[in-house]
Amino acid sequence: MSDITNDDVKHVAHLARLAITDEEAEKFTKQLSKIIHYADLLNELDTDDIEPTTHVLETKNVLRKDEPKQWITQDEALKNAPDKKDGHFRVPSVME
Repeated sequence: MSDITNDDVKHVAHLARLAITDEEAEKFTKQLSKIIHYADLLNELDTDDIEPTTHVLETKNVLRKDEPKQWITQDEALKNAPDKKDGHFRVPSVME
């Protein structure tokens, strides 16, 4: 992979509408070059026998099974409602 230059960093900063100084461009150029170099090292690894994964750690579902249960009835839900009609809560109108 080719090395990144100060002009590359300044160009990307310009595209992102970021104002950076020459010192910042120099600093980011060094940092990005190290990142690219590290990525190149990772590309040298032999991964032919390794299955692709989406996570490095095994994940499992921590949620309970979705099973139907008996919940309160409509009458139980409405029994303490101050105003109800036809099996529904009645609330004051908020819009005119």
